[in-house]
Amino acid sequence: MRLGVATIALLAVAGGAHAADPVRGQELYALCQACHTLNGEHGLGPSLQGIIGRRAGAVEGFRYSPAMRRSEVVWNATTLDRFMEDSQAVVRGNRMPFDAIADARDRADIVAYLERAK
Repeated sequence: MRLGVATIALLAVAGGAHAADPVRGQELYALCQACHTLNGEHGLGPSLQGIIGRRAGAVEGFRYSPAMRRSEVVWNATTLDRFMEDSQAVVRGNRMPFDAIADARDRADIVAYLERAK
């Protein structure tokens, strides 16, 4: 059985898999901080405090686009990853002026940071 686990671990490393790094994600979050806080106060965008498990467009006191308010997206690792990759594909018509984060590792690290930041 040990050989099986070692083989799987080796394949994961060879395949480029990595564990998401919340410390690196915090550094990368600087891309988001221009608009989003994690302290409950809104900036140009809504606060991302407690975003994991929250329905999109649901934070009180922020003026969301009609598309975001109507969406039925619930933020989790998958939906956040997809949104950072292509926000219009996830919520067509949202008004967030955002260039995608193309690198999957960068997105995973940011999500890991947001999961910890709560």
